[in-house]
Amino acid sequence: MGAPAHPEHPHRYTLSAPALPTSPRLCRDFVRGIFTASGLTQLADAAAICTSELVTNVHRHGKGDVRMAATVQHDRVRVTVHDDSPELPSPRRAATDETNGRGLFLVTALSDICGMTLDEPAEGTGKAVWFEFNVPPTHTKSPV
Repeated sequence: MGAPAHPEHPHRYTLSAPALPTSPRLCRDFVRGIFTASGLTQLADAAAICTSELVTNVHRHGKGDVRMAATVQHDRVRVTVHDDSPELPSPRRAATDETNGRGLFLVTALSDICGMTLDEPAEGTGKAVWFEFNVPPTHTKSPV
């Protein structure tokens, strides 16, 4: 089993993907691989679903390519999805017969914490939407 990063040395992974219908799957598989390689297999599926939802929002409502970062620390993992649109997503209540409109509710329900920020003026005009999972306290380092 892999080990989360040392507190002073987090591991950071990045991925850029075009805003295409295939990008949610690509990003979902990337995040699942990071969680699995970090020994957090029990959280990999939930993280993959959250990633897929955020990347799908970029594809449908965002602007520009998807830029993703995952930071693995000893106590948590943060996944950030960035695009060039300054419009922040807002949760809406989907009707029971609708097939869309539940993504942000899923991210909120599955992750330990989530949020969004606008770019600083020097960074561009887009936004970042992120979620975090806490590393379970029973997670221990494996021998190297």
